[in-house]
Amino acid sequence: MDIRSIISPTIEDAEGLQTFFDALIDHVLNIERDVSRLKDVPGDRDVVANLFRAVHNIKGDAAMCKVNFAVAIAHPIEGLLSRLRAGEVVFSDLAAEAILLATDRLELATDALIGHRSLDSLRLLPLVQGLEKMSRAMPEGIDAAASALIESVTGFKAAASTSLPKGKAVSSSRKNLQVADDLRFFRAIALQSEARSPLFKGRTNRILRLALETNQAGGKKVDQVQLETAVYLHDVGMMLLPESVWLKVGRMTDEEKLSLRSHPGYAAGLVQRMEGWDEAARIISQHHEMPDGAGYPAGLTGDAICDGAKILAIVDAFEAVMLKHIHRGKNRSVLRAIAEVNACDNQFAPEWIGPFNSVIRRTIEG
Repeated sequence: MDIRSIISPTIEDAEGLQTFFDALIDHVLNIERDVSRLKDVPGDRDVVANLFRAVHNIKGDAAMCKVNFAVAIAHPIEGLLSRLRAGEVVFSDLAAEAILLATDRLELATDALIGHRSLDSLRLLPLVQGLEKMSRAMPEGIDAAASALIESVTGFKAAASTSLPKGKAVSSSRKNLQVADDLRFFRAIALQSEARSPLFKGRTNRILRLALETNQAGGKKVDQVQLETAVYLHDVGMMLLPESVWLKVGRMTDEEKLSLRSHPGYAAGLVQRMEGWDEAARIISQHHEMPDGAGYPAGLTGDAICDGAKILAIVDAFEAVMLKHIHRGKNRSVLRAIAEVNACDNQFAPEWIGPFNSVIRRTIEG
């Protein structure tokens, strides 16, 4: 494998890349489902076979569509799963975490390549190198290799499960794994919601990128993980409303507007019942509030609205305007959307408009 195809992937076939990405989303959802099942029953041969088949299909699709970096990621995972299928190695939480991290990075990298964005932050080379070490490691060394991979890609340490000391370290490691599991589950929900309408295709990734980059441009005042969760689940309450309301294109009746205003409360209520996501629930519940008090559901003003909700309000509105004007063509849609967001003096927090504008400016110029 040419190392340049991993460090600096290029688009050899734009149509093929999009075809690969469309199929990849389904494969990743199946992989997440099967990895979750294997955590409960590590020796289930049928699930192992399904998991191997999904990764093998990703590799085959990538080769056919000339997405070389995806071949490089899928190949060592396929090798590890082949050993698992043959009974040479035992499935573990850390191996599962490394596989899921790899598929997450593969999905994000493909989406970034389609959008002509930088892939540097995804650290694809250490990812591939770590996967290759895992695939070749002795059975007793796979967890250590997985731990090293996770740290090299994410910057967070994850001690091997076979050598974890008792006490706080075990709790911390398990907590990190649980957070990662939760995020994948939340993302799966968002993608299922997104699939309800062809207009929403790619919406989750677009809003997530804008929210995280705006937060970074504004000094990282909001916990990135809590903000990511809020992005995934802020509209999950919509799924409890009739489709005639939340997919309506024309003008809404007063009754439909009242019904629509209930969705932040539904979503926040669900998230708040899950341990560790109180801040995400707060962001969700407040993302339709406005600094002048004209928002909903509580009519909060100014500093009573958390920063995460202020960010989400801006990027969510920007996406909505983009969809409304998409028939004008992409470039004009961006200009129209940014102008509309900036014109709403009372609707959005002024302290976050500047960071958001800088992100959009880089997107347009890049």
